[in-house]
Amino acid sequence: MASAEKSADGTPGTAGRTRLIRGPGMLLVWLYGVMVVGAVSRSAVQISTEFEHAPLAYSLSALAGLVYGFITYSLVRGGERARRAALVCCAAELLGVLVVGTWTLVEPSAFPDATVWSDYGMGYLFIPVLLPLTAMYWLRKGTRRA
Repeated sequence: MASAEKSADGTPGTAGRTRLIRGPGMLLVWLYGVMVVGAVSRSAVQISTEFEHAPLAYSLSALAGLVYGFITYSLVRGGERARRAALVCCAAELLGVLVVGTWTLVEPSAFPDATVWSDYGMGYLFIPVLLPLTAMYWLRKGTRRA
């Protein structure tokens, strides 16, 4: 019987994957996890109870939750492909925050209700704009170390 591949930390099936959640990376996973719960639960309630009031805002919050979920998964999964995917998603997240944040300031009537990314994430203590910057720094720093 063949033995299962094991990584340096002894985890089966993860040979060759660089851990992305060591040290401060674990804090990123935790923060992204909190953002997943916040964005998905908020949008689920809003979409199911009052979607017609602000469909764009609620749909963008749901999209933000999906992006946060994918980034969380990529950070936990580890490996070079996951790191690159997380970097791309963090850049897309930052772009979304900047576009939606600017849009809500320039044309507030387009958003009768707030999204996760409204006003650059002010309703979430600006975490939506700071988190992707921090994550991209962490992910790039890991590349230079490797």
